[in-house]
Amino acid sequence: MKSVVLIYSGGLDSTVLLYDCLAQGIKVRTLSINYGQKHSKELLVAHETTTQLGIEHRCVDLSCLGKILNSSLTITHEEIPEGHYEAENMKATVVPNRNMILLSIAAGWAISTRSDAVAYGAHGGDHAIYPDCRESFADALDKAIQLADWHPVTLWRPYVHLNKTDLVKKGMELGVPFAKTWSCYKGGHIHCGKCGTCRERKEAFSLAGVYDPTTYAG
Repeated sequence: MKSVVLIYSGGLDSTVLLYDCLAQGIKVRTLSINYGQKHSKELLVAHETTTQLGIEHRCVDLSCLGKILNSSLTITHEEIPEGHYEAENMKATVVPNRNMILLSIAAGWAISTRSDAVAYGAHGGDHAIYPDCRESFADALDKAIQLADWHPVTLWRPYVHLNKTDLVKKGMELGVPFAKTWSCYKGGHIHCGKCGTCRERKEAFSLAGVYDPTTYAG
């Protein structure tokens, strides 16, 4: 594989994949999407990281989707739940069909630039909560993307059999600047430390035995 379009949120998972691609000598174009998420700070982090690395980065404004994709991540009056990442109430953070929307746009750019693949950092720990991170979903979408144009583009998801702890270990090996990644769903100035993704982040560093440079509010 020589070139990919990477769905890039500025979060831990996608940043590990970004550094992984660079380590393998893969040409990377990065794509972020504003879909009306409350934690839009991730878009700023994505821009800063790609600018520092000198990587092509595009951010597509689809913020209007926040009005129709019902989720605690997009509905301003619904609070983002706190608790463990795998708790039942975390399903409130599911953004309907988000990955298909994001990956479809990325596939269009990949076809236009004659890239080999679209890459995203979905990992095994996501599957319990997010249906569009399941391997069966990715397999089906991979087939659809390859049928979308005469130029074949595949869907690359190398971490579907790994968990967050594995990604922290891999990121440590790759020299990922974890302090410059953003995970929190609440989108404040610092990580809240209480939402599902913050708790998952804390747990992953702890289990990996890697120092967590993140500043948490709680």
